[in-house]
Amino acid sequence: MLPLDAEHFLRPVRLGDGAALARAYAANREHLAPWEPLRNPEFFSAAWQESDVRQCVAEEAAGRSRRFVIESVDGEIRGRINLNNIVRGAFRSADLGYWIDHSLLRRGFASQGVRQIAAFARDELRMHRLQAATLVHNIASQRVLADCGFKRIGLAPRYLRIAGEWQDHVLFQLLLE
Repeated sequence: MLPLDAEHFLRPVRLGDGAALARAYAANREHLAPWEPLRNPEFFSAAWQESDVRQCVAEEAAGRSRRFVIESVDGEIRGRINLNNIVRGAFRSADLGYWIDHSLLRRGFASQGVRQIAAFARDELRMHRLQAATLVHNIASQRVLADCGFKRIGLAPRYLRIAGEWQDHVLFQLLLE
């Protein structure tokens, strides 16, 4: 567990997190909708989330990803920070993604969590590089990345299908050495 403050900490996703994740996603449904793919109603169920947790644990065991939650001392999940598409060999890179509960915005949790996960990627996973992508108009997320040392490396037209549309993204990278 990595502390963020006296009431919040980062920890790996674990079996049994499905119900808390379902509550977190339901509570943040409107907040996250502009920044994520369209979600079907079952996505917000404990059963769907627990199935996804099992997939996360399997992908971690295979070395393909590491997924974390921001948990509060009351046991509720208040966000996620993920390392996806981990590639070893000569590349030693991963994709970073994150979201923070709407009630915790502008309190530094995203920046602090991203810094801690970047250090984990460098020190524990021996990664060389992290990449992150934001929607062109997601200035808040771009500020988080810049605050954490990420550099803008380009624009990816129609990069991801977000909110039902193929949307352009700004790409960032952080060299960890």
